[in-house]
Amino acid sequence: MRVIGLMSGTSYDAVDAAAADLDLSAEDGTLHLTPLGMVSEPYPPDVRAALAAALPPAATTLADVCRLDTRIGQAFAAVAVRADRELCAGRAELVASHGQTVYHWADGGRVHGTLQLGEPAWIAERTGCPVVSGFRPRDVAAGGQGAPLVSLVDLMLLRGRPGVPAALNIGGIANVTVAGGGGGPHGAPVAFDTGPGNALIDAAVRELTGGRRAYDEDGALAAAGQVQEALLERLLADPYYRMPAPRTTGKELFHAGYLHDRLAGFRELRPQDLVATLTRLTARTVAAAVLPYGVTEVFASGGGVRNPALMAMLGEEVGSAAVVRGSHELGLPAEAKEAYAFAVLGHLTLHGLPGNAPACTGAAGPRILGSLTPGSRPLRLPAGPARAPHKLLVRAAPA
Repeated sequence: MRVIGLMSGTSYDAVDAAAADLDLSAEDGTLHLTPLGMVSEPYPPDVRAALAAALPPAATTLADVCRLDTRIGQAFAAVAVRADRELCAGRAELVASHGQTVYHWADGGRVHGTLQLGEPAWIAERTGCPVVSGFRPRDVAAGGQGAPLVSLVDLMLLRGRPGVPAALNIGGIANVTVAGGGGGPHGAPVAFDTGPGNALIDAAVRELTGGRRAYDEDGALAAAGQVQEALLERLLADPYYRMPAPRTTGKELFHAGYLHDRLAGFRELRPQDLVATLTRLTARTVAAAVLPYGVTEVFASGGGVRNPALMAMLGEEVGSAAVVRGSHELGLPAEAKEAYAFAVLGHLTLHGLPGNAPACTGAAGPRILGSLTPGSRPLRLPAGPARAPHKLLVRAAPA
């Protein structure tokens, strides 16, 4: 089956689409994925501005939510059409849309609800394909955190590797999956959000540049700065970092207002020193999250891998305990890995197979995720295999 995965993360800078051929026919429990490529489109400036203005801690209205749900759905649809044309030769059979997370209702270590916008009807109408969307709520309803949902795909990718491998995604929020052998109780895997990935760095850069820059390009500011240890210690004192796994967070906590509060009463810093300190915060909290599990290798993906200062700091923080690699060594490029992951999850849903890893999200058990919006053709669900696949093997992309 040819599937398009759509993703926009907590940095909400663009909509990514990755296309793959997925084959469940192997009898050994292996799902084969052949990557067909990725396309990406920034949100239209007015949509991004409206989204930024509506996100916590800002107040918003139901009218704003309705407009955003429509405009985000239309933006996702446009990228899906392009992916079908450029990557699938017009032969895509399914679209899996993560949507745009705008609120993750976490309180007291428990998630009570989660909201992703991007009405899937626009995607189905434009592409003619059935669309799987709304992946997170079912896991939340089963008592899970609803995140990180890519943990199931991570475990399938990491299965069979020596030592204690982990998968790390550095988006606006950073999350990690530690495979069995060094993870949870009795060797069970574990996954959770480690804390801010790029969220606080991006917030600082936007403010320091008056909105002219959205992120620290090539880690230039961080590389030119000096980490301010007193501020770093204040930031590390946040109770979130001491919460047990599974735990999740978002920009409901780590946003520009949060940063202002932590800087209150602190002497004025050079811009590059502030960015260097926030970059070290991300590296240190990631390392502090994975090292207690005896992790031996970390496969990184997400926008953060494009920041050489951050990756260098992460390497320093994990030291000789673990090797930091890129997800491309597993066959999935860093910038497209999450979009590919949701293509896999949508494929599982269409085949009536669970898409969560209960040991990682905290859900009461395996659940089939998402809702299905029919396309232009009669909806016929394919027969699923006798058992869910336990391993993901990435084949070489076609030349």
